[in-house]
Amino acid sequence: MSEQQPSTSSSYTFPSTSTSATTIDKSKPIITVGSDWTKNLVELAKTAELKKHALSLQLHTAHILSAHASLEQKSKAIQDIKEQRNKLESERSRLLNCLRQVNDDRDQVSLACDELRKKVTGLTADNGDYATAKVEVDRLRQELGQPPLPSIQNTLDEKASQYLTSRRLNGNAKRIGSPSSPAVPQKRPRGRPKGSKTRKNIESS
Repeated sequence: MSEQQPSTSSSYTFPSTSTSATTIDKSKPIITVGSDWTKNLVELAKTAELKKHALSLQLHTAHILSAHASLEQKSKAIQDIKEQRNKLESERSRLLNCLRQVNDDRDQVSLACDELRKKVTGLTADNGDYATAKVEVDRLRQELGQPPLPSIQNTLDEKASQYLTSRRLNGNAKRIGSPSSPAVPQKRPRGRPKGSKTRKNIESS
């Protein structure tokens, strides 16, 4: 009896665990909200957005630095112009003061000249002391065989000419002696200087 019992356990097959596991994996979604792959994707998107904003920020920073440098240059130029203007204003004020002083001096000199002309006119009048003395002196010189004295106007003109000549010579001497104008050696002309023969004849006579 014991040998003829059918083995029912050998004919029964259990379902495979691998098949059931595969069926369970297919039922799950590919991307879940809390998975690491989703976090990486979000981080990549944020990184790309950050790079984009960083590049834009760099461009704006470069523009700001360029504008700041240009502003500094313009501010420096404006400051230089202000300094030049202040110098010019100071020089203008100084020149105006000098001009005012020159005008005052000219007025004073004009008044003094007018007073001196009046005095000279009074002294050289026909009925003045100078005219009387000059007539007497000219008479005595004529008796002695000497030429008469020049008139007072001729004397004044000669004095003025001498004064102007001395001023011109002094101005030329200062201009030649200045270091900015080097002295140019003058070439000595050949032959006898002009007027030497005439001067020699006059001396011999």
